[in-house]
Amino acid sequence: MQSVKIGVLGLGTVGSGTVNVLNRNLKEITRRAGRGIEISRAADRDLSSEKNCNTDDITLTDNAMDIVNDPDIQVVVELIGGTGIAYDLVLQAIENGKHVVTANKALIATHGNELFAKAQENGVTIGFEAAVAGGIPIIKAMREGLAANRIEWLAGIINGTGNFILTEMRDKGRDFADVLAEAQALGYAEADPTFDVEGIDAAHKLTIMASIAFGIPLQFDKAYTEGISQISQDDVKFAAELGYRIKHLGIAKKTEHGVELRVHPTMIPHRRLIANVDGVMNAVLVQGDAVGPTLYYGAGAGSDATASAVVADIIDIVRTLTTDPENRVPHLAFQPDALTDTPILPISEVVTSYYLRVHTEDKPGVLADITGILSKQSISIEAILQKEPEKQGGIVPVIMLTQEVAEKNMDAAIAEIEALSTVNDKIMRIRMESLG
Repeated sequence: MQSVKIGVLGLGTVGSGTVNVLNRNLKEITRRAGRGIEISRAADRDLSSEKNCNTDDITLTDNAMDIVNDPDIQVVVELIGGTGIAYDLVLQAIENGKHVVTANKALIATHGNELFAKAQENGVTIGFEAAVAGGIPIIKAMREGLAANRIEWLAGIINGTGNFILTEMRDKGRDFADVLAEAQALGYAEADPTFDVEGIDAAHKLTIMASIAFGIPLQFDKAYTEGISQISQDDVKFAAELGYRIKHLGIAKKTEHGVELRVHPTMIPHRRLIANVDGVMNAVLVQGDAVGPTLYYGAGAGSDATASAVVADIIDIVRTLTTDPENRVPHLAFQPDALTDTPILPISEVVTSYYLRVHTEDKPGVLADITGILSKQSISIEAILQKEPEKQGGIVPVIMLTQEVAEKNMDAAIAEIEALSTVNDKIMRIRMESLG
């Protein structure tokens, strides 16, 4: 049986890792796939640059569309990233009847509905395991391993940069800006770190997981996104005093009113397993009605780790080349005509507990004013920490943990409290989840 010819678009970190993993484990991969797999062509913008993989047996080009239009290429592996040229290349590959493997979370989260429909129309498959959580096989776990379950919720640390920053802030008492600079120096964060620290990268990944979990179309534009740049060393310290850790989580929950789809800093009890996932590692906790909670942990980025997921998708596609397209595993776990229009809830309708840090003047009656406003919005207080006044200005940090309440009630209470003449600065709010 002839080998399946692969074309790789992009020989950067993941592209070179894919070539290396395929070459290193070729015998094992062939045994698993049932056919030989050959990377016959690869595209790279700069053919003169030194590559981190052996390309001696690969025909190189600087025109990726040449590979997409090559009739001998059966599987196109898109590792360019973004939603510009990558979209054009993937769409053309599908229209040419080629299977596609991609690590491009932005592409899937924003154009996946259209691309999956086009793939269904042309009888081809799009593999995108590497688009979420790097080397952790979370897509396959939810789509196949947990197929018997009604998934109730999932929560994930799905951006290593943000997790590294929060870990360093907690363990070493460092400030956000200081750790971010180190993350950039180490290559964990880009020169413009917005996608990582403001939650956009995580929201792309969460959108994909939520669609698979609940059988809904991809709806990235409805995901609530909040970053970690406002988290202070005080918040990290106060959370620890109260028995919590702050993590930047992507959370998706199925409720009777709709689906919650949100990324934000979250306080978690320190004994939870996911609260102890540190550094650049990723983890996803999934709650199924039959199996209960399951945790998936591993490297969320990196050359070989992400290549592991890319190659696994290639193997799956090679295995199914002789399978009737109608009998393949659906892209979003549910059959295309069975996706539901369950609404995505606005953040104002989400119900959680809260951590609040309020800076007040050291005067009698201030705390009573604050608790009165909270009570008016039906917000019950679980715990209060009142710290010593700061030396300059006599400002007192007051930390409160609340019971569960709708976000809209908390918004109204915060606005009224911030309007008090005795309250200084904006109130710091962090949502809380027990995840158990």
